[in-house]
Amino acid sequence: MKPRKFLTHREVCGLIMAAAKGRTGARDSCLILLAFRHGYRISELLSLSFGDIDLVAGRIYIRRLKNGLCTVHPLMPDEIAALEAWREERARWRCDGDEGAVFISLRGTRLSRKQAWRIIRQAGEAAGTITRTHPHMLRHACGYELAERGTDTRLIQDYLGHRNIRHTVRYTASNAARFVGLWDRENILDRNNGQKSEGKSIKNRDK
Repeated sequence: MKPRKFLTHREVCGLIMAAAKGRTGARDSCLILLAFRHGYRISELLSLSFGDIDLVAGRIYIRRLKNGLCTVHPLMPDEIAALEAWREERARWRCDGDEGAVFISLRGTRLSRKQAWRIIRQAGEAAGTITRTHPHMLRHACGYELAERGTDTRLIQDYLGHRNIRHTVRYTASNAARFVGLWDRENILDRNNGQKSEGKSIKNRDK
């Protein structure tokens, strides 16, 4: 059996809560939240600068790699709160060179891919996640969660920056939400069972 390549919404919440308890909790929980909520590839997230974020308007500019479609996403209140908390904490850290970098290490340099992988893996371990977590699972989690919410495939495509919709249909093709209601109407088995029950009642009355 192939290992699962995505996290559920509940697992993501667990990661965020676990990450928030660490020494660098403000940074790590913010990183995981943004990665999930905007379907970031880890390289895209680590290249994020404060110039891409407008906390007053509640907007964030998403720079996609791999020839993806760059878009502007809204920021939810919990994201704004997480970014403000991290920015306040970050102001007390040393910063060597890149003042605009959103996510930096304790040494003051822009956070590396290796460090981000470690943050997410350790958060998964602390949260007791059954699968070995890595950054791209958060991008997949975003796609599957949007599909579960009944989001149109084309809208998910734009949100994740996919040029080709075939990369998007993986999320909508396997989600359970699109099958909800298929068995809500009375089916033949229910009707037959009802007729049998009615027939038994008539026979019992005749006796």
